Amino acid sequence: MARELQTTPQEVLAEEEPRYLRRQKPLEIRRRKFGRKTWPFYRRAAVAGAGAVAGAWLLYAAGSFFLYSPRVRLADADQIEVAGNRYVAREAVVERFSSDVGKSVLRVPLDDRRRQIEAIPWVSHAVVSRIWPNQIRVEVAERAPIAYLRNGADLALIDAHGVILDRPVEANFQFPVVSGIVDAMPLSQREPRMGLYSELLRDLDQVRPGASDHVSEIDVSDAEDIRATLAGINQMGIAGVDDQGPVLVHFGNRDFDSKFRVFVENIAQWRATVGRVESVDLRFSRQVVVNPETNVSASNAALRRR
Repeated sequence: MARELQTTPQEVLAEEEPRYLRRQKPLEIRRRKFGRKTWPFYRRAAVAGAGAVAGAWLLYAAGSFFLYSPRVRLADADQIEVAGNRYVAREAVVERFSSDVGKSVLRVPLDDRRRQIEAIPWVSHAVVSRIWPNQIRVEVAERAPIAYLRNGADLALIDAHGVILDRPVEANFQFPVVSGIVDAMPLSQREPRMGLYSELLRDLDQVRPGASDHVSEIDVSDAEDIRATLAGINQMGIAGVDDQGPVLVHFGNRDFDSKFRVFVENIAQWRATVGRVESVDLRFSRQVVVNPETNVSASNAALRRR
């Protein structure tokens, strides 16, 4: 008997076929194409990049020009202008820029040069600026001396802050002489003493206008006792006083006006009592000592202060 052949439907075979033998459907890869909306971004990026490169080049070119170009170079000292100096030598100012010659004016350290110029004794303060394209301008304000200073055997000048100044050859000042200040004395001690000096002269003129013109020397070595040498007392308009030579007056360190008023009102009487008056001590509240070096008292040595 012939065997019957059993056939299996194709659909069943297809379902029983292992899945890994099945052919997978290929993935569709979409490629992005340049469109109208994409081009503006790239254009902006390209323009920005080109601008950055151009800016960097311009910056480099400008830096090279300002730092190294001969047009901005400080070639010699004639390109340095100095103004406001009367007693400060131009050479003393220009010498501070010796290391800058041959360099661009933009490389000159203005603050450092200003401090160096202000270290010159006669310079009170200075302003240093650049003048385009290749010049430097220096404006100096000089110190104002107010007295001669006895400095050993020589005379220097000194200002209100106690700064000692060399005496210019061509200058002609009319000042009293200050003694008792030396180079070794710190500035913190010189300035208060010069303040007492100025106060004394001011108070003398308040009591008797022009009296400060008759002060020949002021000794400030003792800050508690300012001593002034008065010359030409007969020229102060004091009645009954002739010229008997200079008088050394001890003023202490305060109330100069009231003490000088006592001196003006009583100098004629003291001379009538003791003769020649060489010195007067006005430091005490109710007592005046005339010629203290010889211990001679005037009018019982007791005078009431006004």
